[in-house]
Amino acid sequence: MFGKKKEHLIPMKESKRIIRLEERGHRKSRVSVGGLLFAVLGVMCAAYCMFIALFMGYGSYFFLIWGVLAVVCLVLSVILFHKEFVKKLPRWLKVSSLVCFAAGILFFGTIEGTIMSRFDAQANPGADYMIILGAQWKPQGPSYVLQKRLDTAIEYLQENLDTQVIVSGGQGSNEPISEAQGMSEYLIKSGISEERIIMEDKSTSTYENLSFSGELFDKSNQRVVLITSNFHVYRVEQIAKKQGYAQAESLAAPSHPAMVANNMMREFFGVLKDWWIGNM
Repeated sequence: MFGKKKEHLIPMKESKRIIRLEERGHRKSRVSVGGLLFAVLGVMCAAYCMFIALFMGYGSYFFLIWGVLAVVCLVLSVILFHKEFVKKLPRWLKVSSLVCFAAGILFFGTIEGTIMSRFDAQANPGADYMIILGAQWKPQGPSYVLQKRLDTAIEYLQENLDTQVIVSGGQGSNEPISEAQGMSEYLIKSGISEERIIMEDKSTSTYENLSFSGELFDKSNQRVVLITSNFHVYRVEQIAKKQGYAQAESLAAPSHPAMVANNMMREFFGVLKDWWIGNM
């Protein structure tokens, strides 16, 4: 008994309280990886949306989808950082949400990978016809996308003098002239003979580009090269196949590096739309 120090005992209630406070403090120090990830994605999407609006110019308001994605990501970030709220959610809801999210990412990645697989499409020489699919024509001339398609077509036409070219595209509400007329004038100024050019100026979509242009030659027996942007090649090929183009090849034109993400996102929905309505 002598020599032993008397231990200072903490009452049971106090000990439980101390332990509980220590556990809470430990939890608060942990960072939500999911919350941080969605916060970073939200800021990136918002910055990209503003970048396109301020510096790149645009032919449609599709780029605003990045603003919508920014809001969604930031809301998810706030939810994931609120751990007590997440803990209260039913387990089945959390598990099913993770499964749906993973399945969505896998589906999106598969479609995008398929689109990217045709980025470097090349055509053999000696085609009977060429179809240049239209894009926005601005008051000052072709948009960046359309100019790249035209320049790619000119290179082929200069090396294949017997190939006829169909310029395909109508006039949109924000265009001073039809895309076909603008393309025709651009080709002529670049040294392509007017006699080689056929205008199709009624189409307003990819499906109509191919449908109306296909009526101007024998698509079942004559070889044709389809000129479009690299991100657009896969969908064009599938629509052409569905419409009975028996000897069609594609030639991919480059697109602006800064717009790849936006173009790929838009094309994802384009593929889904044309698949859903039976165009491909």
